[in-house]
Amino acid sequence: MTWLVTGGAGYIGSHVVRAFGQVGLSTVVLDDLSSGHKEFVPGDVPLVEGSILDTDLIADTLSQHGVVGVVHLAGFKYAGVSVSRPLHTYEQNVTGTVHLLEAMASQGVDAIVFSSSAAVYGTPDVDLVTETTATHPESPYGESKLIGEWLLADQARATDLRHTSLRYFNVVGSATDDLYDTSPHNLFPLVLDALAAGRTPRINGTDYPTPDGTCVRDYLHVADLAASHVAAAQALAEGRTLEPVYNLGSGDGSSVREIMTAVAQATGIDFEPELAPRRPGDPARIVASGELAARDLDWRMRHTLLGMVTSAWSARQAH
Repeated sequence: MTWLVTGGAGYIGSHVVRAFGQVGLSTVVLDDLSSGHKEFVPGDVPLVEGSILDTDLIADTLSQHGVVGVVHLAGFKYAGVSVSRPLHTYEQNVTGTVHLLEAMASQGVDAIVFSSSAAVYGTPDVDLVTETTATHPESPYGESKLIGEWLLADQARATDLRHTSLRYFNVVGSATDDLYDTSPHNLFPLVLDALAAGRTPRINGTDYPTPDGTCVRDYLHVADLAASHVAAAQALAEGRTLEPVYNLGSGDGSSVREIMTAVAQATGIDFEPELAPRRPGDPARIVASGELAARDLDWRMRHTLLGMVTSAWSARQAH
């Protein structure tokens, strides 16, 4: 029973592939390596280099590897950049999902776990986001992820597609030193790369309506996230009914300034961050309840904030 992991050479995708292997499930990876890394894919896992926009390639991959389900992580994930590159964002995240669903239908593959985002909520007017909180995305990225969820739901109404979408925000840390976040836009790599280069990390925005003026987010360890992707895939494979969407959230949250404090503690480098204006597309606060995912998908916060930072720094130092 093989699962296709799109974007499986990326930071999150490669952790998902490892998590599948740890429970004895085989995978095949499809990745165009635009932001992924060939060396992130285990040597015993087939890597198909190609675009999510190539329907025929996807269909051939599904057929040749006997794929029974898909974990869909491929896409353009940079919310801030999506504001200036909306067409590219929609092409990768919406059109790409359409091509994937077309290929799945042609090959009779009827199970998919979709990597969505808490960005679909925009700036919620509640302290704790649940799956019933209204969606008001504030960037093309968030909009594209919400459309992806709609595509799955509509295809399920038209066919026998079984699906669930996992909404999460800041994924951090590393389960092993050979996998790490290489995003040029995510907070952890930006901060750790700055420190490693002798530069002072920067906080983007200090005037948000939060306790210390900096953005508040759920920070989730990538290994915890990967485990719930596997749990979702197993549930679909067993024919269990899942909710259409799940929040993977801490129920709490940490501010960017709190992250900086943890970074100083984990690295042993004392610093005072530079202060900069807000980035476009960044909501002030998103903290989500993970109650439903805890019930159905073995979702748990197994790592402290300091532990997340420490694991990320360890992986960063190894490269």
